[in-house]
Amino acid sequence: MVKKLFGTDGIRGIVGESPITPDFCLNLGYTLGNIIVKKKLSPNVIIGKDTRVSGYLFESCLSAGLIYAGVNSHIVGPIPTPAIAYLTNKYKMSCGVVISASHNPYTDNGFKFFCADGHKISDDFEKQIEDEINNEMIISPQLGKLFRVSDSYNQYINFCINSISKDISLKGLKLVIDCANGATYHLAPEIFRQLGADVIPIGCKPDGFNINLNCGSNHPQFLIKKVIEENADLGIAFDGDGDRVIFVDSKQKIYNGDKLIYAILKDKLNEKTKIDGIVGTVMTNIAMENALKKLNVNFFRAPVGDRFVFEELTNRNWTLGGESSGHILCLDKHSTGDGIIASLQVLSAIVNLNKSLSDIVDWDDYPQTIINVKLNKLNHNVIDNAKDLINIAKQNLEGNGRVIVRLSGTEPVVRVTVESIEPEISRLWANRIADRIRGIS
Repeated sequence: MVKKLFGTDGIRGIVGESPITPDFCLNLGYTLGNIIVKKKLSPNVIIGKDTRVSGYLFESCLSAGLIYAGVNSHIVGPIPTPAIAYLTNKYKMSCGVVISASHNPYTDNGFKFFCADGHKISDDFEKQIEDEINNEMIISPQLGKLFRVSDSYNQYINFCINSISKDISLKGLKLVIDCANGATYHLAPEIFRQLGADVIPIGCKPDGFNINLNCGSNHPQFLIKKVIEENADLGIAFDGDGDRVIFVDSKQKIYNGDKLIYAILKDKLNEKTKIDGIVGTVMTNIAMENALKKLNVNFFRAPVGDRFVFEELTNRNWTLGGESSGHILCLDKHSTGDGIIASLQVLSAIVNLNKSLSDIVDWDDYPQTIINVKLNKLNHNVIDNAKDLINIAKQNLEGNGRVIVRLSGTEPVVRVTVESIEPEISRLWANRIADRIRGIS
């Protein structure tokens, strides 16, 4: 199914450039509302956003379109993406929308969608929106209304806290919490404090322009520095909309999604919880796969994108998986990837196992070289034109590494990743492939 607007996680782009414009957003709200009316679903949509300044504009436009179609718009304000998934289901909304560009800079924005059960909307629903987005807007004889949702923050805080055992206390843990000046800034520090941790918050002063700017899960070097300065036990960093998380420690070690999933798994195995398998992606480090084999835990690679991880988990009736980027799905706790809930499961593992994170995660990644090659415009043929070199690299690395070359689902970028026991080899092949793509882009 070829889609023009939707990428791997909703619609995303540069503010002011198609499709991230006010008129498109108005049409998007109307189209979504019109589909809801035609399907005779509850005429209620809940809308959240991250902290980027353009969120005010698009929140208003999206609401206006929904109201024009006869659907009520329920505004929450800045809140993590997974909170909207939870609230959509809790308040029995027909749909939830998050206005966010996740880990991207403030100059970008976008839209993520959840259906009534708190899961990402289906491919068919996305296609229906694309098919109808240019239809004429006809005013509904029954206009919708605008509401502001009260107490949504406390509802989500309680939901997160209740995702771990009441016996778990974080008392004695000193944590630096980096909220990326994003949607978790007013929630995450409070959650960890309520559980007993000594919290040092950073990246918690959003001004509309500083979201993800030299902070958050994409820039862990600042978190590491603060952990060392404060003599903290761990640092936890989220991305702009709160669906990604990474950890760091005072030894300057970074724990990405692969390692955090492994820590959660070790705790579940210790508790004798049945785990049939883990779903990762093509980007999951081969060292993770080898570590799972030693535990006799099955492993499956899905395409990049948490929606694909979710699909494989549900198809296999498994509950735990995610991406090395920090998207972690604990489907026994939530219907979607949630950075705060995932971080609480990791901290539970540390408390239950009475071990440091470095002792729990007892393996190291194979060295990777990752190069993002920017394209002048989206070109699906550019990878095909470099396939001969990619195949040669794979043959040379067979058994001792991997090559992954893919188009980004959110921007005109080719992501080149080479993984090898020898870092010099991974750098060599990654640079050769990137140079070839640059030459034909």
